[in-house]
Amino acid sequence: MRAAMTRRTQIRSIDLPDNTEELESPETIESAALAVKDLTRKTPQKDLWERPTPTKAPLLPNDGSTILRFEIQLARIMPPDGEDLKVKRYVVYELLVCQDSAIIDPQPASIQRRYTDFRKLYNILKKDHPTLMSAIYFPNKVLVGNFSADLIAERSVAFETFLTHVTSCGTLRDTHAFLHFLQDNELSKACQLLDERRNEMAIPLLENCFRLLNKIFMDRSRPVLLILCRLVAACTMSPVPHHSAERWATLALSRYDTLCDIDLLQLYIPLLHTCTHLWWQRGLDQKPLTDRLEEMSKKGINTKNGPTLIQAIHKLDPRTETI
Repeated sequence: MRAAMTRRTQIRSIDLPDNTEELESPETIESAALAVKDLTRKTPQKDLWERPTPTKAPLLPNDGSTILRFEIQLARIMPPDGEDLKVKRYVVYELLVCQDSAIIDPQPASIQRRYTDFRKLYNILKKDHPTLMSAIYFPNKVLVGNFSADLIAERSVAFETFLTHVTSCGTLRDTHAFLHFLQDNELSKACQLLDERRNEMAIPLLENCFRLLNKIFMDRSRPVLLILCRLVAACTMSPVPHHSAERWATLALSRYDTLCDIDLLQLYIPLLHTCTHLWWQRGLDQKPLTDRLEEMSKKGINTKNGPTLIQAIHKLDPRTETI
């Protein structure tokens, strides 16, 4: 269950364009995102293994809470037949992350990982937190039979149990190693695309990263706010903002209400300036945003001549994108 965040210095709230409760609902967050295209799939490929159809539905909470559920949905061999013949073939597991409530999550986040990715995470956590990891089984590496359906099924169950254990323990969940496992592949690719000015291809990757992290961490946690601000920056970097820019910007502003994390407040002023410009481009009322900046300035906070939003993000989490 997500803990309540400590309030920060009280500053008058901005009148957001939409109802913030609607903005925070899982349905609104999911429906706002673009359909994420798998950029790695060029041709249809037969799956090596697919999760059997369950005989009964998963247990769902009936007390208004949510539960996380990890599922390895399928596995396939990469590279596909006929491609990169010089590259040693390996198995990629498609992992679904669901946040179920009284109903099954209609929009799970999806990432693809190799056995080596799971093993690297396990080894780091086992080394750093041996007591917390003492009861967790992890399948051994094998020299032959990597493509066996039975082996993949066994590994899939072990991976799901492992990740469920990690997220149930705050110490393990909040490690850099787990965050790296969840987002690094997709985030690195998105930042590379942003560096190449291919924002339209980067934004769906960032949206999927946000949906994934938003299911696992608190709404106003550092990983969630960083990826959300990076998404806002990506949507507003071009002269013509992305069509989803306003919705993501509004959600980011609402998440900053009552925030107390000093490090993340470094993003707040650049976010306000970014949103002010976006509101001007959209013909929206900028006054609540400029009033907030003026309030902060009167409190002795420097609100002028600061870094751009992407520069502020880069200072907290350096990546490859041009700043």
